[in-house]
Amino acid sequence: MLRLGILAHSAEGAALCFRTFCHTGSAELGPYDHPDVTLDLAAMARSMPAWESGDHAAVRAVLCESAARLARAGADFFVCPDNTAHMALELPGPAGCGADLPLPGLHIAEVVADRARADGRRRVGVLGTRFTMEGPVYPRALAARGIAAEVPDAAGRRVVHEIIFDELVNGVVSDRARQEYVEVIGRLAARGCDAVALVCTEIPLLVTPEVSPLPTLDSTRLLARAAFDVCVGRRPMPQWRGGPVG
Repeated sequence: MLRLGILAHSAEGAALCFRTFCHTGSAELGPYDHPDVTLDLAAMARSMPAWESGDHAAVRAVLCESAARLARAGADFFVCPDNTAHMALELPGPAGCGADLPLPGLHIAEVVADRARADGRRRVGVLGTRFTMEGPVYPRALAARGIAAEVPDAAGRRVVHEIIFDELVNGVVSDRARQEYVEVIGRLAARGCDAVALVCTEIPLLVTPEVSPLPTLDSTRLLARAAFDVCVGRRPMPQWRGGPVG
């Protein structure tokens, strides 16, 4: 089996991805079994000033350091359980480690968009950080599959973003925040969305399928299970090494 590298950017989302990957192994391979996995995490504090200033090349340089450590540790490919980070990973080189990342990776938005298409979705609401909701990653990935992307209005985007950084990335899950997210999703449903993509990897800790007014696309668990499929040979080895997609 192949060795997975988890290129982490936020602790809570990476932890959920790691647990899902290992639990999938136990369910499919037998008790306590899963493919080997290595996780690398540079503190998000190193990247936050660059996110706020829009310096995605500086974020890419930090992520490249993690990717290089995963490659040296023997990982065959990586996943990055952070949707916003893919805005930086999609930049062309050279920043930090050259034009290509040192190992191939699964692109989280491609995994989510593939599931949306397989589920027959036509209009998907996108919930994530302000950077992700207002950025190009999900509109591109969904449009390439004939799916429209919708985001909350300005007030909704602000609420979703603030809860992510004030609570979710710190492991705080509150009933108040859950209710606010449910209301935002309800408004997306009223606008004609037939699913909602939870594309901050911490959001699935707050919004479960049972409480969501729309069917959910859980980016964290979809990515982890896709990684497992690569490790056991059910899914092709990824070829993407950063840079533009498509």
